[in-house]
Amino acid sequence: QVQLVESGGGLVQPGGSLRLSCAASLNFFNFYTMAWYRQAPGKQRELVAAITSGGTSNYIDSVKGRFTISRDNARKTMSLQMSSLKPEDTAVYFCNANNISFGGDYWGKGTLVTVSL
Repeated sequence: QVQLVESGGGLVQPGGSLRLSCAASLNFFNFYTMAWYRQAPGKQRELVAAITSGGTSNYIDSVKGRFTISRDNARKTMSLQMSSLKPEDTAVYFCNANNISFGGDYWGKGTLVTVSL
């Protein structure tokens, strides 16, 4: 059974930092594109950052220069280092693993990030 488990969320002040992690029980992890999505209250889920099996990363404009996505294929983990956090970054952050060839699209249950004084 595939499981993606997020950790590292919490309450942080504006300008602060957090590091989110995603641990995957997933065969052939290194073949999956891994991504972080977020969903703020009353809003649709949006893609925040993704990293391909080859290590290429991309980000939405609002987090460029502040967030860094990374993966460790040996440990089957993915991380999101978030800095200079803003109140508008407040959301539930979800880990996603996707491989079109395998037909696999898996989600974690999410971890809450709250940026507030």
